[in-house]
Amino acid sequence: MADDVEESEVFEITDFTTASEWERFIARLEQIIHDWKLTTYVRGPPLKKGEFSAGEWEEQSESINFATVCFTVTEHRLKQAAPAEGTQQEESEDALPQAMEDMLLMENDFPPRAHCICRWYGLRHFVVLTPVANSDAVLSESKINLLLSSMAIAVNNTNCLLPIFAQIQQKWRRMYTGICEAPGVRTTFDMVHLKRTPHQYSHMEGLLNIFKSKLATPISPFPPVKASIRFTYVLHDWTQYAWSLQPPDMDSPLGDEVGYPGFKALPFGAVEDPISELHLSATWPSQAENTIVDNDVYSDLDPSQAPQWSVRLRLTEKPQCLLGEYLSAFAELVHNRDSTDQLLGKPAFDDNDDETSEQISQALQRLTDPGRVHLPTLSSVVSRARTRIRSRQRQVEAPIAVDILNELLVHLFPDAANQDEASEGDEEGEKDDPTEAMNVQPEVKEWYRHFKSGPEDSITYKLAVAMCVVNHSHGGLKAVAHLWQEFVLEMRYRWENMYLIPGLASGNPNMGCCLLHQKLQMLNCCISRKKAREERQSMSGTVWGEHASSTRGSSDQNTASGSPGTDSPSNDRSNGVTPYASATQLAGEDQGFAEKFRSASKGSVGEGRSVRSDSDSEEEFFECDEDSFPGSPDKDGLEPGAGETEAKDSRGVNFQVGEETDAKVTSPDVGNESRSQKPSGRLRPYGDLKLLNKDELLYIPVTQDPAPMTEDMLEEHAEVLAQLGTSSEGAELRAKMQSACLLSDMQAFKAANPGCELEDFVRWYSPRDWIEHEEDEDEEGDEGEEPMDDGEGGAREEGGANRRKVKGSLSQRMMLPGNTWQEVWSQSKPVPAHLQKRLFDDTKEAEKVLHFLASLRPGEVVLHLLPLIVHAALRRLETAAVEDVPSLQPHFPGLVSKASRVTRAPTQEIRKYEELVKQISLFEEVIARSLSLKAKFLPQRADTEASRHASALQQFVSDLMDKPEVPVIGAGRGPVGQAIHQLFGAAQRSAHMLPEVEADLQDSPGRVKYSHTHSSVPDFPRPAGREFIFRAVAPRPAPYSQPTPQRMYCVLVEEEFRLAGAFSQDTTFQ
Repeated sequence: MADDVEESEVFEITDFTTASEWERFIARLEQIIHDWKLTTYVRGPPLKKGEFSAGEWEEQSESINFATVCFTVTEHRLKQAAPAEGTQQEESEDALPQAMEDMLLMENDFPPRAHCICRWYGLRHFVVLTPVANSDAVLSESKINLLLSSMAIAVNNTNCLLPIFAQIQQKWRRMYTGICEAPGVRTTFDMVHLKRTPHQYSHMEGLLNIFKSKLATPISPFPPVKASIRFTYVLHDWTQYAWSLQPPDMDSPLGDEVGYPGFKALPFGAVEDPISELHLSATWPSQAENTIVDNDVYSDLDPSQAPQWSVRLRLTEKPQCLLGEYLSAFAELVHNRDSTDQLLGKPAFDDNDDETSEQISQALQRLTDPGRVHLPTLSSVVSRARTRIRSRQRQVEAPIAVDILNELLVHLFPDAANQDEASEGDEEGEKDDPTEAMNVQPEVKEWYRHFKSGPEDSITYKLAVAMCVVNHSHGGLKAVAHLWQEFVLEMRYRWENMYLIPGLASGNPNMGCCLLHQKLQMLNCCISRKKAREERQSMSGTVWGEHASSTRGSSDQNTASGSPGTDSPSNDRSNGVTPYASATQLAGEDQGFAEKFRSASKGSVGEGRSVRSDSDSEEEFFECDEDSFPGSPDKDGLEPGAGETEAKDSRGVNFQVGEETDAKVTSPDVGNESRSQKPSGRLRPYGDLKLLNKDELLYIPVTQDPAPMTEDMLEEHAEVLAQLGTSSEGAELRAKMQSACLLSDMQAFKAANPGCELEDFVRWYSPRDWIEHEEDEDEEGDEGEEPMDDGEGGAREEGGANRRKVKGSLSQRMMLPGNTWQEVWSQSKPVPAHLQKRLFDDTKEAEKVLHFLASLRPGEVVLHLLPLIVHAALRRLETAAVEDVPSLQPHFPGLVSKASRVTRAPTQEIRKYEELVKQISLFEEVIARSLSLKAKFLPQRADTEASRHASALQQFVSDLMDKPEVPVIGAGRGPVGQAIHQLFGAAQRSAHMLPEVEADLQDSPGRVKYSHTHSSVPDFPRPAGREFIFRAVAPRPAPYSQPTPQRMYCVLVEEEFRLAGAFSQDTTFQ
């Protein structure tokens, strides 16, 4: 009895009503249909022509499992405007579903861009069931039927009117089966896919027989069938296409390299044709079956007579473009951390070590015994000759060949290129101001105003372009290191011999340019100040000697130590000697350009070492630049204290100091008060103003220029000031550092105006801090009125000789206790500017710049040059007519703006530059396509008939760049169609090796004349693809069944034969 109870309990636990995997799959599919609200399908507005390719498609997906197989359910919907109120209604029971009606519409046959199901069946809204893994592909017939049955059950249970498809077979075959259920009507979607086209079905007649046999309608006559036909012809032999790039020059050093630009510009363009093929589609829309004959014997389908033509392009995948290739290779160098010595090896540039050490020893000997002349020994001469022989032998193994290096250096330093041809006077003018032409910059677009790179005609801009070309075409990273080494040697040579660097604007470093450009501008400032100082010392030495011989002989020693020798570079320049006219260079004119530079540099250093050593180390005897003395320099940022940085007004002009000869003979003993009473260093009177305590005019003093600074120097200076802290000692030291220029001006003012007071200095330096009080109120003018500006910032009283007597006082901030101005005034002594310690030590700063340049690794040099090379690349895009490509016009300003932000970033990041390079490469590829199309379609020669159709051809080219497929207006009878027709004809005749085409190859594509003697050669090749769409409305399966839409799509290509049929039948009257 107990056993019976136990068995009954086990029987009750087993539940045979549990849902199976198949039922769960159907339930999940029904749930997704309800969630997406596909049960209440709303009829959309009528389709417009081309809406399948031009419209926006929406997708949403869900996952679903059948046992262990995972599927993805995806809804595809064409996004359309909502129908107006009152017209929106749900599907009625009598009307056909919209999907079945869409199968009969012909406005969107053969869309260029659409889902394959949309292209084959003409549907705007459908659901697709796809296996996730390739291994889960539905291959067996039983599984396909099970899947189709599941979809049919789910659709009927939910009353869903949308067609649902399931992907079967391997994914690459793109085969689908599907179903669409409506009340009383069912449409099944079937497909045939073969690799080869059966011979009997290779034409319209055989395909039409398949369609009619599939319908199997019992009525007679057979319902009319409409056919839409499209033949596609492929053109890939561009016989008349002119090469967009310059052909290789076999006489150039790189004669076999296509698109080699030289060193003056970046290359541009695609090495290979960016357009691989042109596809011409000839379409015959909605033709009755009995009006066309197309069988295995004869065909009426002549493409030249087709009513509709359309063209689409097949592009070359990732074509090789020169600009992007050059930029990418150049940007990759940033990741390399090797130094110049590691890349080139020290032996490559150690030729001059022996000579350099010998010159240093001789320089020390000159300092200790300047009266003796040290002649080189025979061994040193022989050793030097051997070194030069070895250097000539090693030039063969150098990364850059000698002739290419000469061309590079001439391009970067044009002032040294024609020195042997120019006269001495012309050379003197060039050396005096080689940057004169830089003052007038060409008009640059507003787009590049915020670029932190450099002027387009500057030496840094040229260097960046040359470096990029050298890296790609002349040896890679080692060649870049070689060129940089030569560039640094040239910078040192120009500093030591006082030759200005060409291609740089005069003046202080421009903070709007990149750091490398600022460094070179700083070096140019040092060169110009050193040159001016030594020229003045030469002049002052002559005046000193004449004055000393007539007054006292005790100054002979000072004259000997303060005047340069007759062999100084400044005297050479004044006598018209050219920079490279040394004996060393004249003896070696056949040497390379860089070797000449080094030889000339070694010779000049040996000649003027003693003079420059004296002048460079003479810190106290300093004179300002004779061509740039300001009467009142700008002191912003140099005066101490918050609120005390107000600078004096601009009252100074350029002047010459030859008139101040009394200051040049003053003893350097600045502490001698008796001598300080003598005025010195005067520039000119400051209007009619007089000193407050003396009846003498107030004179503007000669002052020193503020020290120029680059942005890294400013950051370093600000960091030092911030590190001083807020303590009293730190504040005092900070005030002292900031008031160095103020102290210099006060000392110069005291020397020019003996007996002056702080009030006199403030009246000139900062007039707003001087408050005037008129003593005589009966005179014209109100009390407290500001004095009139005399054009130099000073106060001039009206009335000529009857001037008002003016009294005043300092402003409140000047009267505060502990004011920095008062402290500096009390510490200052009357010292003229030329006897003060230099505010700007050009020797020290120049050596800093040269050390900065020499210590840069080639990868770091490239990072400094990237802002310039990006600037050059964008300008190259402009010259390549980027604005003529409509698709790029709205995007190019954004690219320039992004590049501007990247170049101005505080930290230069290579990642951002690499992103810019990728975008520039994309722009280049699009422009290359446009240029290729213009070369193919636009007339290349002036022609009346061609010019008449030029606008139509230009519009056609623009449309090809923007649209996936472009209709040809007028088909084969329009100007564009004629040009395309003749392109195909030329390719056909070229393929059949007919000679009469050769005479017309120079004509434009639209103007080629062909003879018709060879009528056996067709103008068009065999179609590469043939597409047919058959439509009919026929009752199935019985003659009394409701007429339903029938459709079959056929495509025949070389290795594919596909039939996609959608056949409907009446499920009520069978």
